[in-house]
Amino acid sequence: MSEIIVQNLLSPVVLFFVLGIVAALVKSDLKIPSALSEALSIYLLIAIGIKGGIELSHYSIESVIQPIMGALFLGIAIPFITIFITRLMKMDLQNSIGLAATYGSVSIVTYGAAISFIEKNGIAYEGFMNALVVIMESPAILVSLLLLKIIEKKKDESAYSMRNVGLVYRPAGLIDKEVLRDSLFGKSILLLLGSLFIGLVLGERAVPMVKPLFMDLYSSVLILFLLSMGITTGQRLPEVKKHGVKLLLFGLITPVLFGSLGVVTGHLAGLSLGGMTLMGVLAGSASYIAAPAALKASVPEANPSVYLGLALGVTFPFNLIVGIPVYYEMAQWIQ
Repeated sequence: MSEIIVQNLLSPVVLFFVLGIVAALVKSDLKIPSALSEALSIYLLIAIGIKGGIELSHYSIESVIQPIMGALFLGIAIPFITIFITRLMKMDLQNSIGLAATYGSVSIVTYGAAISFIEKNGIAYEGFMNALVVIMESPAILVSLLLLKIIEKKKDESAYSMRNVGLVYRPAGLIDKEVLRDSLFGKSILLLLGSLFIGLVLGERAVPMVKPLFMDLYSSVLILFLLSMGITTGQRLPEVKKHGVKLLLFGLITPVLFGSLGVVTGHLAGLSLGGMTLMGVLAGSASYIAAPAALKASVPEANPSVYLGLALGVTFPFNLIVGIPVYYEMAQWIQ
């Protein structure tokens, strides 16, 4: 186990991420232009999506239905578990919902780093796993926002029954159109889903054109992006410290809890060792692209330094350095 963690720590992907953190902590003038960082994220989304679509074209619907159901289960169950834990921590409702959406959704970059890890170690995995990234992106956001609306509605009804006055009428439904649009057609989901569909339709015919850019250069581009993410993470670390030890422990313990649930779900869905590991990584990761974008528009009361600071400042580096090897070891033990 320790050997695998050390091996992962000494990979270029992790070392460049650490370099970015160090640069931020020592207040270096090293910066990645925002336009370049945006371009790198677009590249990664397309690369993961189109590779998943090409691989998915090799499978029948019968062979992927169980993993898809497993992915949907995780996307729905994790927000409920997160809200239960945060409410035990006496956290306010809005920030609980923020963490539920963030931790229920997935990190594309963590998944990309996990792909590099298992490929470097020669571990086989199902090609359709890239498709599960898309499937797991939206459900948690929708479920979290739905729970917020339901809880708020119950509170309003309770207050109204006690006072019978002062209730503000809200004609909107449980989830408005803007929330649905941001959750289903936000940049990350649109790019993933679109490139996945293109890869699925074209199949192997797409390989000669996409291989030089989106397959051969993938690991090198990931290094550049993780250097950028390291800088951002280092800048977010002070924000996490403001909120105390409880929140820090949440960011360290829940990835292992959810990752374990993901590995077990992958096992029950009939996935291979590599597939179980990736399912664990997806379940244990936290979104810092799609979920924060939806939360900013739909739950402005939630504090970004809590859900975004924790996802980027604690859970992301934990998964990158320790989590991925841990989920792999869990998958090995279960298998």
